[in-house]
Amino acid sequence: MYAAWWRSLPGPRWLKALVSLLVAAAVVLLCFEVVFPAVADRLAVNDGTVEGR
Repeated sequence: MYAAWWRSLPGPRWLKALVSLLVAAAVVLLCFEVVFPAVADRLAVNDGTVEGR
């Protein structure tokens, strides 16, 4: 899959690396800004199991 991605990008090696980094950063930003907040209510990560005395 990564080889197909690399071959599909235009330009020299440094430009391919730059475009790949920008796409990866955009995916991470999209996850943090859109995906994770949308599913946060469905996840039980904020439900603590340890109670105080």
